[in-house]
Amino acid sequence: MRAFAAAVVGRRRSQRAALRALATLTSLPGGARLVAGLFDHPRPPADVAVRLGAVVPVEFARDAIRALPVQGAGVIEVGPVAPADVPLVHRAVAGRRCRVIVRASVPEVAARLAPYVDRVVVGDEPDVVRLADPAVARATAALADPAVTVLAMPAVLVAAGPGWFQRVIEAVISAEAPAEAPAGLREITADPRRWPRWWWGLLVGLGMIGAGLGAAVITVGPVLLWYDEDYLGMDLHHLGAVTPALVPFLQHDRITMAGTMVAIGVLYAGLAWGGLRRGWGWARRAYLVSGLVAFSTLFCFLGTGFVEPLHAVVTVVLSPMFLLATWRPVRRRWRVRPEGPERLRRRALVGQFLMIVVGSGLLVGGAVVSVVGLTGVFVPTDLVFLGTDAGRLDAVNPRLVPFVAHDRAGFGGALMAVALAVVLLGMWGWRRGESWVWWSLALAAAAGFLPAVVVHVLIGYTSFEHLAPVYLGVGLTGLALALARPYLCAGRVGRRPVRR
Repeated sequence: MRAFAAAVVGRRRSQRAALRALATLTSLPGGARLVAGLFDHPRPPADVAVRLGAVVPVEFARDAIRALPVQGAGVIEVGPVAPADVPLVHRAVAGRRCRVIVRASVPEVAARLAPYVDRVVVGDEPDVVRLADPAVARATAALADPAVTVLAMPAVLVAAGPGWFQRVIEAVISAEAPAEAPAGLREITADPRRWPRWWWGLLVGLGMIGAGLGAAVITVGPVLLWYDEDYLGMDLHHLGAVTPALVPFLQHDRITMAGTMVAIGVLYAGLAWGGLRRGWGWARRAYLVSGLVAFSTLFCFLGTGFVEPLHAVVTVVLSPMFLLATWRPVRRRWRVRPEGPERLRRRALVGQFLMIVVGSGLLVGGAVVSVVGLTGVFVPTDLVFLGTDAGRLDAVNPRLVPFVAHDRAGFGGALMAVALAVVLLGMWGWRRGESWVWWSLALAAAAGFLPAVVVHVLIGYTSFEHLAPVYLGVGLTGLALALARPYLCAGRVGRRPVRR
């Protein structure tokens, strides 16, 4: 995206526009809290918070002083400042939320600005290290000296982005306070009262996978259970008499829903094992946000007039486990891997962007499906495939359309839950060596996309207009995972056994 923006409006203008946008957002009421929550940056140790920052030129000072603190910069050095720049610096430091150092070009500037900033320097100071290299290891090594302030030069932020502060802070935390080893299955006892939160989260994921597989078995087998037939007052023979495409249509809806449930389970199992078990706070928040949507979709069914008993049972059984998994913060057990080749990180950032795009698209799609399921129920391509319309179905049996609607509404809610997990994994989980993130996304994509494509082909519902979003999602997801794999799976990709 930076390369594209630079090509369109110029590198310097694109950088200024991005910084200005972030500064404007953080200046709004609640904006700083919103940005901090979206980026989910860790809180730096107190002694590091006031010693890690950036060097910015005068023309960027006002925006940088407002935008960079929410990214983890606790100190901003402005300079070099000439006498003509003093009024600009005065305006820039008004209402600041971080330490400000001014690098004055002449003693006159130092005297005029000293009352308004935390420190004024003229020339180089031995306790200030200005880094021109984005290597995280160099920053952490410099911060090991408690008397040193470490500042990233503009070239570092241009090359590495504002996320550089987060990577440095996590590396410092990992080095200064070694974490406990991640828990294993030996921690699980026979007493459920002593089960750790990650185990409850893993059980929820496995339960969702089991429920999805069970729904798939029912769909390719009897299709309708006794309560379906009781609600409709019809069996498969009667449904086929309405229109031959009706039963395959119901199967395609339910197989797609089953695949989505399995995808949710895979993502939750991954978040529990790779995230909660290792004490990643962002994993708990991602699990919580997605799960609240997943388990609240039961209320969508209430709006259709038909509540599926098995779905209600799954919700009643798994929702308490979900609350036990997420109700309070987790204890840190994570460690960060050393930085790898910069080119792999840059490729992974493109993959990260694409994955967030995929998740955002799924979120919009899920919302649309839910709205359609609770209102019109069918889209035009559905009616073409069915060879009928909603009015005729309603005339045959007033409960047919609500029956279809309950599948649609549930699928929309499940799709939004998947989407939120994908977006938040993409935003917060992209770290070198976190292979579980890659595998969770890859397996969830296979569970969600593959059954949807296969069932559409098998029943002959192959309208390109209908399936175009699925094809686009498959392509973007595959590209995102391919770009990110060497980075996320660092230490595993290309590993070969040593022969002796």
